[in-house]
Amino acid sequence: MQFSVLLAYEYFMQTYSFTISQNDAGQRLDIFVVSQDVPLTRSMAKQLIDDELIKVNGKKTKASYHVHENDEIDVAIPEPEEAKAIPEDIPLNILYEDSDIIVINKAVDMVVHPAPGTPSGTLVNALLAHCTDLSGIGGELKPGIVHRLDKGTSGVMVVAKNDEAHLNLSKQIKDRTVTKIYCALVYGAPKDTGKIDKPIGRSLTDRKKMSTKTKQGRIAHTAWKVLERFDKYLSWLEINLGTGRTHQIRVHMTDLGYPLVGDPQYGRGGPHRVPEGPLREALEGFTRPALHSWKLTFVHPRTNKEVQFEAPIPDDLKNLLEELRGSFEV
Repeated sequence: MQFSVLLAYEYFMQTYSFTISQNDAGQRLDIFVVSQDVPLTRSMAKQLIDDELIKVNGKKTKASYHVHENDEIDVAIPEPEEAKAIPEDIPLNILYEDSDIIVINKAVDMVVHPAPGTPSGTLVNALLAHCTDLSGIGGELKPGIVHRLDKGTSGVMVVAKNDEAHLNLSKQIKDRTVTKIYCALVYGAPKDTGKIDKPIGRSLTDRKKMSTKTKQGRIAHTAWKVLERFDKYLSWLEINLGTGRTHQIRVHMTDLGYPLVGDPQYGRGGPHRVPEGPLREALEGFTRPALHSWKLTFVHPRTNKEVQFEAPIPDDLKNLLEELRGSFEV
């Protein structure tokens, strides 16, 4: 594919120019744009097209426009508005706290830090209201954050309350001396124990997804042990996360053919893997990845003693497991 790219910073814009080749002709405009090396999702590209910041041959068009050979595509991406995290009085489930760290049982629907589209209501907003001494190393939007959990994933995570603790915990994570144990409900019947060591990176076909089929993957280690089986259809796993890549457990288990229940991105058929009936209906009603950060073990940055914290299984997942146990002979 041949195209020219111009990257400049004028009037706080990132600007790109593309010339449509014969191979790219016929694609929708929004799909073509996000297939290039630009920091946009398809919905963001559509918004820029509607705002006349993406033009074809200098003219406004629609996202559904099918590009022609030799069309000139101009893309202007505005600098994002500066986001600021403000304290918000949001309840926190605190498992432990001292002058150096605070250990949280993160709620299922809580985002860890502010980002475009989620400027408030995050764990950081709640922490800023609760603590006056969070580490500044993470920056204004991620103070004290040394690791994160996705929205939709519940469970234990640690936050640094000062810079010394932040540096110490970050080094432990980098050195892979922190033990992170998760629980997950997956489709299928994996063997009793196993591990997968496949690099993970951005998907080649969908920029919103991660994948083991990628050009620039980072090494990733995931090990599992089956805690409970529900016939051949479902398995309740304990998972040891050796590294901390984005969507790592979800990507690795899907790659093995055992996607997580409730996963909207990597689910691959979901409840239809289970026979029709009340159980399938219960699974269809579970609409977030069945993934929980269960135990976290690390060395306390001040005492140098190993500490472990455990977050109880949340009610939605606990109720689903109880329903499963009532439906299968275990």
